[in-house]
Amino acid sequence: MTLSRFQAIVGTMAAIASLVGAAFSLVQFARPSNTGELVAIVQAAGSRRSVSDATIEVLTTQNAIVATLTPDSTGQATKELREGVYIVRVSHPRYEADVRRIQVLPRQTVEIRASLRSGSSSPIQRAVNNGVNAVRKALRF
Repeated sequence: MTLSRFQAIVGTMAAIASLVGAAFSLVQFARPSNTGELVAIVQAAGSRRSVSDATIEVLTTQNAIVATLTPDSTGQATKELREGVYIVRVSHPRYEADVRRIQVLPRQTVEIRASLRSGSSSPIQRAVNNGVNAVRKALRF
């Protein structure tokens, strides 16, 4: 290999690296400046096992649904949100619901870790359980 051929290869590689770097920086600036990111991690309390079939609802402070997310196999879900205050409700039929108030800031990530406790998040199921417990208490079961 001659010196001029070697210089041509090095020059071409440097040009490619420069173009990739420029494209990467443009992608970073393409993200709207008024958005941030929500990362929700859902686990079962105590065992720390991921709960991948939970439902994560992102709501405005007026209870309007912004997004409904489902965690992946690791229990994690991600959503880009506009700057503002949101209510995040994590629910699952076999666990009590976890509700949080978050504030999303521009170009920042908000991470919440929801540790779901055993019980039901369904109001009907809670009412039935409370009724059964009241009958048991009255009859001393």
